[in-house]
Amino acid sequence: MLYPAPGPACEALYLLKDLSNQPLPQPLSSDEKLQKLLSQWGVASRRQSEMLISTGHITVNGVKAHIGQRANPAVDDIRIDGRPLNSNNRPDKHYVLLNKPRGVVSTCDDPQGRKTVIDLLPTELRQGDIRLHPVGRLDTDSTGALLLTNHGQLTQVLTHPRHHIAKTYRVRVEGSPKDNTLEKWRRGISLAGQMTAPADVNVLHPKPPALLEVILHEGRNRQIRRVADQLGHPVLSLHRSAIGSISLGELSLGQCRELTPQEVKKLLDLL
Repeated sequence: MLYPAPGPACEALYLLKDLSNQPLPQPLSSDEKLQKLLSQWGVASRRQSEMLISTGHITVNGVKAHIGQRANPAVDDIRIDGRPLNSNNRPDKHYVLLNKPRGVVSTCDDPQGRKTVIDLLPTELRQGDIRLHPVGRLDTDSTGALLLTNHGQLTQVLTHPRHHIAKTYRVRVEGSPKDNTLEKWRRGISLAGQMTAPADVNVLHPKPPALLEVILHEGRNRQIRRVADQLGHPVLSLHRSAIGSISLGELSLGQCRELTPQEVKKLLDLL
């Protein structure tokens, strides 16, 4: 289904991943840190679990939890916004591809009041307990493909470095990089003392400003922009056209669509 981009403000106040369809782990026999328990259950990453705890969304035995608190799921009543962690309160899973416009932030909520990717979703995907969140980031000045889901376990897999999900970009740069410069990019260069992984870099249009296709298998912060700066060809525009085999196709800027069953299956095969 193809959705046009609506405009109401985002009501999501935090990132909350759903419990997966997998059975909950067997109760542990001893206390564990609460953020670790939430992460093990697929509710959220540890960092996001800490945010949920610190903002008062988690209670243990009727009392608001605190960072570092330990709990035993065999004996303690752990709740999110009053709802117990069990298999009966999970929303349906959704998998959405968005063509992010420039100037939109890849978060669920922005303290500066900027438009977020959640604001671009249709109303039916922004209400109730669905709570979609972006999978990874695409910086504010960049455009293109961004996945959103409420499948916490899949988010953890897709954002883990060991899976090396290929991401394809069209990059307009100043000037026209020479062959030896492109070869350096392909082999990898040092960023903050760490070599980048090998990348596929092809010239689509050599005339300045050159248009490149760059395929990355890792996702370091603003990696393409930093590499291009270091090589002397700053990025003028950056557009992500595909994530793995999932391509934007004819999807317009600001629009989103639900993934096809075949696309979802390919993602779930990673679990």
